Amino acid sequence: MTRRALVTGATSGIGNAFAKELARRGYDLVIVARTTERLESLATQMRSKHRVEVDVVTADLSTTEGVRATVNKLTDTTRPVDLLVNNAGASLAGWFGTTDINDEDRQLDLLVRAPMHLMDAAIKTMAGRGGGQIINVSSVAAFTPRGVYSAHKAWLLNLSQWADIHYADVNISVQALCPGFVRTEFHQRGEMDVSGVPKWMWLKADKVVKTSLKDLDKGKSVSIPSVRYKVLAGLARYLPKGLVTRIAKRGR
Repeated sequence: MTRRALVTGATSGIGNAFAKELARRGYDLVIVARTTERLESLATQMRSKHRVEVDVVTADLSTTEGVRATVNKLTDTTRPVDLLVNNAGASLAGWFGTTDINDEDRQLDLLVRAPMHLMDAAIKTMAGRGGGQIINVSSVAAFTPRGVYSAHKAWLLNLSQWADIHYADVNISVQALCPGFVRTEFHQRGEMDVSGVPKWMWLKADKVVKTSLKDLDKGKSVSIPSVRYKVLAGLARYLPKGLVTRIAKRGR
């Protein structure tokens, strides 16, 4: 039977790379993003190139209505979803305490509340029909104290690791994907200055996705693409807390 995947934030960056790679592998898709025109363009491209079915959901996942529309797709047992990719995300340029608290609320909704609700719907539906897979796009920022964004990603990492263990007996696999800097629209949209980031720290979205899917097949609950970021994440885990904090202060 053809498998079906739901990808949030599918029109750009890592989400776009997931959608294209999964379509290449023969998955039917549900693609979710805020811009209908970009969604329809992507859907047309994948239907033509890979002969897969693609459903489009225009939704802002920082809103209750957007989450509800996406949850409805996950709980549709007539067209079940085998793989959920929680990718939609954004960041603010300023540090917590200097930003608008209303913007921080929207970030909390997008990066914590939305994936929590989508995971809940996916787990309950998948458990009732023999299993499934979930990929939550976290970040290597989850391993360091670097403001609200890293706190959100640490929350997602922790929940993913627990869920992978807890729901293994109903054949549900959950992975936290923790990339570093990836060449996408993410930083530009957040109006963040990344001019000082060395070239060696940048990853390509398609390679991040292939690593994630390879690690998912291996049953890894945490996927950190590239050796360099594995090393950096390891150092963040085991170096003295004071040193990690000083390094983290240098930037986003």
